[in-house]
Amino acid sequence: MKNWKRLAALLLTGAMITGIMGCGVPANTVHAPEDMAGKKIGVQLGTTGDTLVTDEFEGDNSTTVERYKKGADAVQSLKQGKIDCVVIDSEPAKAFADQNKDLTILDTEYTDEDYAIAIAKENTELKEKINGALTELKEDGTLDQIMANYTGDDTMGTCPYESPEDVDTSNGKLVMATNAAFKPYEYYEDNKIVGIDAEMAQAVADKLGMELEILDMDFDAIINAVQSGKADIGVAGMTVNEERLQSIDFSDTYAKAKQVIIVRAK
Repeated sequence: MKNWKRLAALLLTGAMITGIMGCGVPANTVHAPEDMAGKKIGVQLGTTGDTLVTDEFEGDNSTTVERYKKGADAVQSLKQGKIDCVVIDSEPAKAFADQNKDLTILDTEYTDEDYAIAIAKENTELKEKINGALTELKEDGTLDQIMANYTGDDTMGTCPYESPEDVDTSNGKLVMATNAAFKPYEYYEDNKIVGIDAEMAQAVADKLGMELEILDMDFDAIINAVQSGKADIGVAGMTVNEERLQSIDFSDTYAKAKQVIIVRAK
């Protein structure tokens, strides 16, 4: 009798373990932008994705917008099944998808956008100088080279921009505020902030004869840093939109981008 009781107990325990193991991450149910209604959507706080998703589903109590300090945190929640999708910029999305084979990016784009450098409204002189530098970098091919270095096939960071040996930095310091968790635009490598934005800003600083200093902070703190004078510019894959233009100015566009939707692959 005792043996039967023990066997029954073992079988019950095994069934419970099997049941727990069977309770995995739910299957993907978001196959197009219209499927996001009624779902839990992850965004990075203060980004264009945050603004667009919030505006689209305002008043829709069936849809939940979960905001994260970092895009990587939103992606982790997606992998764990806590949310149903993540709306984020396309290049970081590609990096996340490459690193996580259980994730994929929907073919349908969410929206297009322009990236530019944030500058305080009253700092018109700096804006003019930066626009002049960007024009030169576009015309001499430097900007295209920087973009290709981080977005081309099998070239990630292999041919970085390098300042000229005789570069002049006598015009002072150019302080850049960023959020270095946005690969390939800005991220850490060997304890140094690298990426498209970091190299573009360095090239601009070289044109202006200035020394570049980069401050890493939360994305939603960047505009305040520029407004307060803590930083001269904000560069973090930042989209020009009407809401931001109410409190900050922008340079000419230096990159075209788009918002996409990351989902679980199965």
